[in-house]
Amino acid sequence: MSALTSAATPRPGAVLADLLPASSSARARVRDVALVLGGAALTGAAAQLAVPIPGSPVPVTGQTFAALLVGAGLGAGRGFLALALYAVAGMAGVPWFAQASAGVGIPSLGYVFGMVLASLAVGALARRGGDRGVLRTAGTMAVGTAIIYALGVPYLALSTGMSAGEALAAGLVPFLLGDAVKAALAMGALPAAWKLAGRQD
Repeated sequence: MSALTSAATPRPGAVLADLLPASSSARARVRDVALVLGGAALTGAAAQLAVPIPGSPVPVTGQTFAALLVGAGLGAGRGFLALALYAVAGMAGVPWFAQASAGVGIPSLGYVFGMVLASLAVGALARRGGDRGVLRTAGTMAVGTAIIYALGVPYLALSTGMSAGEALAAGLVPFLLGDAVKAALAMGALPAAWKLAGRQD
């Protein structure tokens, strides 16, 4: 079976990025590098879609949604590398964190660390079919979101001197509705992409 044929056939253990054809191992490496760079850039672009929250140093952004989609679409390895690149470049000064911020002093940095780990977890779940049905996608997105908050909220408390309750009120509660909307979008988009891929066989 050729690489082109196998890439176009959805199979157990595949993620959406595996459907992109690569006729040789060298082309596959080029594809994977492009996907990692593209995943980092997508997350940085989505982070600029930001809405400030009164009383919170953390805005609502498209960043978390992009990070979870990158993890699910690229798989654990490529998704992790894409988000790690995003995190390292942002800490080094590339202004593509939320609201064109950068560096290591921002109070929302814990959420970025959470996105790196969430992309790994979501990508691993996607390889087990966690993005191929509405309910499974909802569960996958919930796991990734929980990881982001598990790192983001404590970091917010430590970096700002907030109490645990204050950090939850400022860094979790205002985002729950938006997270539900993002999960609903993913529940529609990812299974639909797999159905489209299936019709190509």
